[in-house]
Amino acid sequence: MGSDSGKGKVLVTGASGYIAGFVIKALVAQGWQVRGTIRSPGRAAEVRATLGLPDLELVACDLMRDDGWAEAMAGVDFVQHIASPIPAGEPKDADELIVPAREGALRALRFARAAGVKRVVMTSSMAAIAYGHEAGRPPLTESDWSNVNSLDAYAYIKSKTLAERAARDWMAANGGGMEYVSINPAAVLGPVLGADFSTSLEVVKKLLDGALPGLPNLGFGVVDVRDVAALHVLAMTTPGLDGERFIAQGRFLWMRDVAAVLKQGLGPKARRVPTRGLPDFLLKLLANFDATVKMVVPELGRRREASAAHAKAVLGWQTRDEATTILDCANSLIEQGLVKA
Repeated sequence: MGSDSGKGKVLVTGASGYIAGFVIKALVAQGWQVRGTIRSPGRAAEVRATLGLPDLELVACDLMRDDGWAEAMAGVDFVQHIASPIPAGEPKDADELIVPAREGALRALRFARAAGVKRVVMTSSMAAIAYGHEAGRPPLTESDWSNVNSLDAYAYIKSKTLAERAARDWMAANGGGMEYVSINPAAVLGPVLGADFSTSLEVVKKLLDGALPGLPNLGFGVVDVRDVAALHVLAMTTPGLDGERFIAQGRFLWMRDVAAVLKQGLGPKARRVPTRGLPDFLLKLLANFDATVKMVVPELGRRREASAAHAKAVLGWQTRDEATTILDCANSLIEQGLVKA
């Protein structure tokens, strides 16, 4: 988009990521100039092709190094800081995730402020809100924080919580006139643009592939990637939001609910989706062989209700029906050839 669009320029970090792709598409559709960061410059052509944006400006930046950040921020009005390390399994050392998440957030803020950026919208997570609380409590809100010292706070939980805390502390001390808003999504599902999709979609893929012998007693709050992208744009463009925090979550669904939606909506395409429950002890056994499964064992039977009432009230944010999100996700994984034929 030419600068005559008059809206200004947005830097989106982690442009090859799942949420970032949809944020970029939403911004371009609304007439913003967009520059994206990617860690490896060799992926530029692939990222442009996946997004269907052959002219997208992409620059190389690493969460752990200063090189390239000043250039990336030059002439930028707003930053969508979405890049953060996401593991496929639990790392040997939690710092493998915590350090890049925290250092990356602080690096983005530091260079944004130096460049005169107006506002940084940072993608945090429900991981920074929902863990280490007693069971059966009222739905979580933006005033809640995960307890990183609790037994259910694995490395990813710690990394998201500590990164957002560090960002807010830094802003309070050094933010000057720059504004900061965080978005805290639950499990992000929806259509995929390419083969590089987020860990949260693994659950739908595993169900469609028949990779699980039954349905574990696991659940999660669901939100559509397109609605998350819309929320990022609203959080960037709505005046008077400095310091705000927005939960992005629809209903809490158990795996059996997700499986039922797939069975009902996909017919024969969902033939591998299990219908029986999977006893907890069997999932714990599977965890010895599958890193993704191992991460979710502490979640067995845990219901984490949260309310997105704040985003709806303040920003007029709306979410689509969870069944639509799940089926769009499944159909798109099938169309892209990412599940077993």
